[in-house]
Amino acid sequence: MKTFPYRRSTMPFPIQAFLIALLFSSIIASAAIVEHVFNVEDVVVKPLCQEQMIPSVNRSLPGPTINVREGDTLVVHVINNSTYNITIHWHGVFQRNSPWMDGANMITQCPIQPGYNFTYRFDITGQEGTLLWHAHVVNLRATLHGAIIIRPRSGRPYPFPKPYKEVPIIFAQWWNVDLAVLQLRPAPIADAFLINGLAGNTYSCSKNRMYNLKVVQGKTYLLRIINAALNTHLFFKIANHNVTVVAIDAAYTTPYVSDVMILTPGQTVDALLTADQPIGLYYMTISAYISAHPIVPVPTDRTINGLIVYEGAALNTSPAKTTMPEGMNQISTAHRFSSNITSLVGGPHWTPVPRHVDEKMFITMGLGLDPCPLGTKCIGPLDQRYAGSLNNRTFAIPQTLSLQEAYFYNISGIYTDDFPNQPPLKFDYTNFEVSGDNEYKMLFPERKTSVKKLKFNSTVELIVQNTGIITSESHPMHLHGFNFYVLGYGFGNYDPINDARKLNLVNPQMRNTVGVPPGGWVVLRFIANNPGAWMFHCHMDAHLPYGIIMAFIVQNGPTPETSLQPPPSNLPQCTRDPNIYESPTTNVDLSY
Repeated sequence: MKTFPYRRSTMPFPIQAFLIALLFSSIIASAAIVEHVFNVEDVVVKPLCQEQMIPSVNRSLPGPTINVREGDTLVVHVINNSTYNITIHWHGVFQRNSPWMDGANMITQCPIQPGYNFTYRFDITGQEGTLLWHAHVVNLRATLHGAIIIRPRSGRPYPFPKPYKEVPIIFAQWWNVDLAVLQLRPAPIADAFLINGLAGNTYSCSKNRMYNLKVVQGKTYLLRIINAALNTHLFFKIANHNVTVVAIDAAYTTPYVSDVMILTPGQTVDALLTADQPIGLYYMTISAYISAHPIVPVPTDRTINGLIVYEGAALNTSPAKTTMPEGMNQISTAHRFSSNITSLVGGPHWTPVPRHVDEKMFITMGLGLDPCPLGTKCIGPLDQRYAGSLNNRTFAIPQTLSLQEAYFYNISGIYTDDFPNQPPLKFDYTNFEVSGDNEYKMLFPERKTSVKKLKFNSTVELIVQNTGIITSESHPMHLHGFNFYVLGYGFGNYDPINDARKLNLVNPQMRNTVGVPPGGWVVLRFIANNPGAWMFHCHMDAHLPYGIIMAFIVQNGPTPETSLQPPPSNLPQCTRDPNIYESPTTNVDLSY
């Protein structure tokens, strides 16, 4: 990971935090406990052409990599010396018996306020591979993120040949404005992408700061690839090389050979790269995948390069170039990669697909409109604001108390448990037209904090249908607390007879984040065996203020071990103005 030459901010460092950081200044790995300190502070960096202030963890970008083995207990002391309210979400970690540790802002906890600290402690069981941690307050994921690497228990091998070396590769977006400005509205088009904190040779002021991966000819490397970008799906390709995908979202896959990958925000891929080409230099490239019709002009050059450097290569030679998918709207390339991956049947932590379904939901998903306040200029269609829509509901984040606390203490007035199993109107989902009052009402989803309650251990099937309301684009839907089986992808309106016959019930891929195709659908299935409150939301941060969110509340099972336990005594408390997802008064969908 790249550590920039930082200049410290003028913010004072509290003595209490200093003593805690000093006590835990090194990572402690004792028995099955892995312990870290995350000191969050504002620092000044210059990855492109100008200095700017960002919040960082331990003064690095990306933040520190967490290395654990399956079965370990992870303890992370988060000390907030920044000027932001924060939470840290452990993206993809199941949080079995530890739902208070999920780090979902205003869902499982109130934010950690500046000058305060909180310790996350949870077990990591039943999963191996690559995940990520990141801030779960809107836009702060831009600089507060890092890798979680979960290796098998000691003495247990990988279900593939042991690599010569393992390499985390983290993609991110960068803006030439302080994050304090981004907090005021959804993030605009990024000025750059980063590979392990470096913008590469696309920009004149960073051409000498390109990520280099040195390899030995004939050796095989395990690339642990993470898309931590706020809002952009990214293609990834290495010139003249194929890779073999062996895991996605910390779930092993049948080996899948490809020359290109697509990762939505929040997705991870573990891929084996064999240095089997002539000694030389080879570009590794990321480029944006734009599935929506742009509402604002989009730059044509969206590629960022890193470099594969073979041992013994002449450094003054020109690197081999990648040929990226033409244009940015390469739906077929993205679909081919996403839909062809299957689970490793019989591999570690694999479980068969449950055949009986207890709860079936059909969820329409996309954008809608929110009435523009009087006296305000709004720049969305019909002079309104943009809003998110799941079954014609826009999720309102709780303002005064976390949703899970309200559920545990049975406090009314925070949420309702009436999220519908289907939209209020059946229509041509992918070719939406306003032909009457009913269709017009579908443009304006109802704003409320609406959840769906699930019985413990029930099997839930979600048919997520992308709509053409406002625009059609790929949405990366992320489920907290669970993996789901991805039984099928498709385009057009889901056909409950013909499409259901094509679902993969034998070896479907397992994920925690899935890209729902533009103008298409996915079918997901999971077992609700983890009591607590769990978000299901679009993982593009630009869409969080819009409200493309809902939440499941999994009810208690029959024993204390299968029931939601009381929160820790030091769970952060809310103030009157928690730094949460506010809906902007004027907005535009700048999700690319």
